[in-house]
Amino acid sequence: MQTAIKRYLPFLLLSLMVVFLDQWTKALVRSALPPGGSWTPLPALAFFRIVHWYNKGAAFGLFQGGGPLFTLLAVLVGMAILYYYPRLPDKDWLLRLALGLQFSGAIGNLIDRLFLGKVTDFIAVGSFPVFNLADSSITIGTALLLLSSWLRDRKKEHPLNQEEPKENADG
Repeated sequence: MQTAIKRYLPFLLLSLMVVFLDQWTKALVRSALPPGGSWTPLPALAFFRIVHWYNKGAAFGLFQGGGPLFTLLAVLVGMAILYYYPRLPDKDWLLRLALGLQFSGAIGNLIDRLFLGKVTDFIAVGSFPVFNLADSSITIGTALLLLSSWLRDRKKEHPLNQEEPKENADG
């Protein structure tokens, strides 16, 4: 039992931190700005704004109206990650980090969907769709997952990691 807790501890700490920051920043935006309101914290960087926006779709405003599907998907993905995570090798820290970020982001947006019926988005950069910390966590986690997979494949292809040809006993 102690080993299971030890294996999950970094994952749980990361998840708690990301979900807390995500929910805290969303609550700040909801309390400080009316829906549709905008604030430019750095006037010299006018392309960066904090806005109060709601999203009933997926990350970055995609697939509006698909909230129930994304709620179910977040639950299924979360359960799959919780199942798969302890089966990862301890040394595969990049994959562990990727799954922790994806899980955290999914839970952060799931909390909004369950309690508000929609997700609070607030980060606006240029003309890019408005997003939040949970969306960022999912996106970074996905990028790290792809990087981890690519690095694992490269390591397998490296000449030093190839099996030596077996010598024939007949000489």
